[in-house]
Amino acid sequence: MVIAFFHPYCNAGGGGERVLWCALRALQKKYPGAVYIVYTGDVNVTGQQILEGAFRRFNIRLSHPVQFVFLKKRYLVEDSHYPHFTLLGQSLGSIFLGWEALMQCVPDVYIDSMGYAFTLPLFKYIGGCRVGSYVHYPTISTDMLSVVKNQNAGFNNATFITRNRFLSKVKLIYYYLFAFIYGLVGSCSDVVMVNSSWTLNHILSLWKIGHCTNIVYPPCDVQTFLDIPLHEKKMTLGHLLVSIGQFRPEKNQPLQIRAFAKLLDKKAADSPPLKLILIGGCRNKDDELRVNQLRRLSKDLGIQEDVEFKINIPFDELKNYLSEATIGLHTMWNEHFGIGVVECMAAGTIILAHNSGGPKLDIVVPHEGDITGFLAESEDSYAETMAYILSLSAEKRLQIRKNARASVSRFSDQEFEVTFLSSVEKLFK
Repeated sequence: MVIAFFHPYCNAGGGGERVLWCALRALQKKYPGAVYIVYTGDVNVTGQQILEGAFRRFNIRLSHPVQFVFLKKRYLVEDSHYPHFTLLGQSLGSIFLGWEALMQCVPDVYIDSMGYAFTLPLFKYIGGCRVGSYVHYPTISTDMLSVVKNQNAGFNNATFITRNRFLSKVKLIYYYLFAFIYGLVGSCSDVVMVNSSWTLNHILSLWKIGHCTNIVYPPCDVQTFLDIPLHEKKMTLGHLLVSIGQFRPEKNQPLQIRAFAKLLDKKAADSPPLKLILIGGCRNKDDELRVNQLRRLSKDLGIQEDVEFKINIPFDELKNYLSEATIGLHTMWNEHFGIGVVECMAAGTIILAHNSGGPKLDIVVPHEGDITGFLAESEDSYAETMAYILSLSAEKRLQIRKNARASVSRFSDQEFEVTFLSSVEKLFK
């Protein structure tokens, strides 16, 4: 039996790649006699280097060999290739990339683990495969439709479109047509796994195949953070506020800086010092430009001395900051899941996340009736909630941290393996 994963960026170090390697490890334990294939566009590295990278980043070593099929047309799915009609361009590009993959190897079981739903009918009806998909984020969502419908500006809805009623109507029609086609191709899947309740709701409304759709929470390396001792630092040392996330527009780090500036404005002169540390990865020149813009924003608000940026730091350094932090910040609207949120909670920081998406529905929820963290939306509500957390007694903060830690065990690697194998079982019958 040949089992193939379609993951064009398998050498990246994000949460999606952690899902890929944990899924492969789980399947190899259960089906050791199968042949495992990964379709990847990482042509600048060898298969051995990819496997070494997975071990270095995620501490995952596979027990059986994996064969890599290297694809040369990955540029067809890069957003920079399509300045306009990006969703459609990338989706059509994925069909050509999928065709290149199919021409090199026809598997028995095909799993799209990166969200390229337009490849599903290709492998099912032309390749004759049983197909499954793990959806991290729907390519289009009902929230995206409402943003365009209400003419709200956003990182995927340019201001010049929001100001023009005709262009907004044209874009809305384009989005509705795309959503209809996306629903058709997604419904080809024999098994669908989604990473959160938020993603589940959108996929059910778009793909309409609830009978074979399950939530499989992504594997978070919570065990690594549980060895950080829970303690309350002496008040004289001040408080660290830490944010974890790539420097991408949707992560909305400017909201963190503006809210922090408001918090500093309200702070009493004799209260302990506060420092905001933004930790994240820069993938390219665009991300580096965003970091420079954030530095400029800190300077414009007069808080540059109180804000630090840590770019592409080693994991041990990340753990060290989390061990010292009082508050973990997250500001992305409709984050599909939020691995960084889980890591903050496992490490013992008090999380303050955006009141939407996965953090609201799945992660920052009461554990056995007890509070595990806080949610906010606007600059003011973030600033007020940060001030409230800092005003709590050391004992109360410690109790919230303990509750949060106890709640994140459901996002462990072991839990992922059980739910993943149960979900894909149908593909192997």
